[in-house]
Amino acid sequence: MTERTAAEAGKAPTTGGVPAEHVEVLIVGAGISGVGAAWYLHRDCPDTGYVILDAEDSFGGTWWTHRFPGIRSDSDLHTFGYSFKPWIGPPIATAQEILKYMGEVIEENDITSHIRYRHKVLKADWSYDDSLWRVEAQRTDTGETVRFTANFLYMCQGYYRHRQGYTPEWEGMADFKGPIVHTEEWPEDLDYAGKKVVVIGSGATAATVVPAMAQTAAHVTMLQRSPTFFRTGRNAIEIAEELRKLHVDEEWVHEITRRKILYEQDAFTRMCFEKPEVVKRELIGNVRNLLGPDYDVDTHFTPSYRPWRQRIAFVPDADLFKGIAEGKASVVTDEIVRFTENGILLKSGVELEADVIVTATGFNMCMMGDIAFTIDGRKLDFSQTVNYRGMMFTGVPNLAWVFGYFRASWTLRAELVAAFVCRLLNHLKATGAKSVEPALRPSERDMELLPWIDEENFNPNYLLRAMDMLPKRGTTREWQHTQDHWREAEEFPAIDLEDEVFVYRWGARSNVAAE
Repeated sequence: MTERTAAEAGKAPTTGGVPAEHVEVLIVGAGISGVGAAWYLHRDCPDTGYVILDAEDSFGGTWWTHRFPGIRSDSDLHTFGYSFKPWIGPPIATAQEILKYMGEVIEENDITSHIRYRHKVLKADWSYDDSLWRVEAQRTDTGETVRFTANFLYMCQGYYRHRQGYTPEWEGMADFKGPIVHTEEWPEDLDYAGKKVVVIGSGATAATVVPAMAQTAAHVTMLQRSPTFFRTGRNAIEIAEELRKLHVDEEWVHEITRRKILYEQDAFTRMCFEKPEVVKRELIGNVRNLLGPDYDVDTHFTPSYRPWRQRIAFVPDADLFKGIAEGKASVVTDEIVRFTENGILLKSGVELEADVIVTATGFNMCMMGDIAFTIDGRKLDFSQTVNYRGMMFTGVPNLAWVFGYFRASWTLRAELVAAFVCRLLNHLKATGAKSVEPALRPSERDMELLPWIDEENFNPNYLLRAMDMLPKRGTTREWQHTQDHWREAEEFPAIDLEDEVFVYRWGARSNVAAE
């Protein structure tokens, strides 16, 4: 069978007075998840027409929108990259290297013709009578309203607002005479050469931007309220280097390296739960070795929480710590009282002088891309749904959602979801069903429903701030977003599509069957 483009899929009836283009699958987002989803559709559903809508001018998602100095991955590209395309560069890659890699995937698989850039999705309404999603988008370049209908909606848009970072409201911000810049809203003309810079934050973004800015700034101070765990290492994978010396094919190098990394990540995560104090001593001991015996590691690099309750940032080649050891950067652990004309007044009474202040303070989570969802015209509140395996929602037909791992690369889970979605789409076609949605089995209807994530397990601030918009989880693995890639890699391909958890419909809402 040959692939059908959106144009070949035809036009749907007029909606709201504007002709709607019909596609079988509508993918929202041309980032790492959306491009991967397209690849799987090409391979597993070659006769299924699809379109990708993205609000930006180009593909890449995070790697396109983030422009701050030093922007790089905080996951290795052997696992953040796709299983089907070998990664050949250094494991921690720059945004430009990642975009080049994604561009090759798009070009090699003829995905370009399926992407509509500058299309911001505003509304999505499911019609039970028509078994269709009616989607409204706006052209960001012309302001034109465009409409689509789709049999299946595939949400690959990520989970935060790309153009609006989270910045707390500190007293006196208007008094500061210099620029205050969030890393997600980086101006192209920001000049910090030879200037004193304060970077507020302690996570992966701060650990990236501090050493990058320190190369030309007079001095960079990382101001944090509390410390974060870091891992360091050479920006290379030894086994990959050895295999290349033996002239092993890159496909083999990629797969073997991926498996080794995944094995080691799993072992490290288990250690964090089983022997947290041992892991804590090792991580902090490494920092002591880098900064020397006289540095106050207890204050600045000794977190109060168990390792992996928040993301552990990897610092390639220890560049952050080298910058501190060389005096180009420093760390202050304190609380902000207010901004002043010349900097920041701290709780300790110290005033940090600054010419430029950078807020690397996290992001604003938006679970579904700030899209107004409705079902038959009634508002859809995802927080009242239960999340099936972290990818579907009770009461929401023909929709899949990609949310990757916290403790492993995002793409690992995105690919598991993509393979499942293709299998589900083929099952719908084979059975003639028009829609499918997950539902609690009769035996599960009294199951305790809990917040989407267990705060004792993982509790970054961006997630805690957004908990009220997230779906519920249950007490069994099927109704949870787990962090266990090893088990999910076996479980997802084995999901029984005829299980009673899936409610299929062959037409109008009354025509229902649970397989």
